[in-house]
Amino acid sequence: MTSTGEAVQFWVLAVIAVGGALGMLLMKKAVHSALCLAATMLSLAVCYLAQGAVFLGVVQIVVYTGAIMMLFLFVVMLVGVSSADSLKEQLKGQRVAAVLCGVGFGVLLIAGLANAKLSHFTGLSEANAEGNVQGLAKLIFTKYVWAFEVTGALLITAAIGAMVLTHRERIRERMTQRQLAAQRVKDNIQVPPLPAPGVYARHNAVDIPALLPDGTIAEDSVMGTLRERGQIRDVSQEMLQRMAELEETTADWLGRPSSARPQVAGPRQALETVPTPTKEEAE
Repeated sequence: MTSTGEAVQFWVLAVIAVGGALGMLLMKKAVHSALCLAATMLSLAVCYLAQGAVFLGVVQIVVYTGAIMMLFLFVVMLVGVSSADSLKEQLKGQRVAAVLCGVGFGVLLIAGLANAKLSHFTGLSEANAEGNVQGLAKLIFTKYVWAFEVTGALLITAAIGAMVLTHRERIRERMTQRQLAAQRVKDNIQVPPLPAPGVYARHNAVDIPALLPDGTIAEDSVMGTLRERGQIRDVSQEMLQRMAELEETTADWLGRPSSARPQVAGPRQALETVPTPTKEEAE
């Protein structure tokens, strides 16, 4: 008989595992698919631990979820597979073949479960009589040795495929830092370092561009992703207004005439000259 706690635990973990498996297949981004697969592996690990297979549950978390799955996730992030790449079919008919193989595997799995006959339940105490590690090793290297070796070959093939995808042949010698600096000076392409976000804008947020000496924004001070999304906050007008108020206050405190800075309706494109009052105007 199954207790209420075991039944609740099984149905909760079963929903998470099946949902993660479906998410791995249906997600458009490869990174999201890898995360869904990690959730499925964690659910299986908890099931193993609940059934008394402590060693197998720890191996499931440490080896498969913590090492192999995270390795696949980092490789996917390194390669940069996007949704457009994942929908691009490289081999003709591979989707039809995948569907047929999936249906065939499902039929075999259902047939195997339907023909299974369980006349005697061993139980956890008898299965772990010599120890969980010893019992698991005995099954892996005797009854399931072929499946174990095939799984190892599959993981090695996946690792080699990941290395092939990330490998790039270099057709020319790598330039040193000195050569890169000399090339930048020769091409006159941004010789000084780029300003950091928020310079002269009294902000340190990455979405606020730096201000140039004339008050205009430096678009290169923010990352290209934010520029493409249109997520740049322009605070140049606020800073120009503060500068004008500061100049007015300074002129009043020193007893000098106002600089008569013209009102700016938009970001200035060039440094505006402030007219200098003549001696007659000052008097």
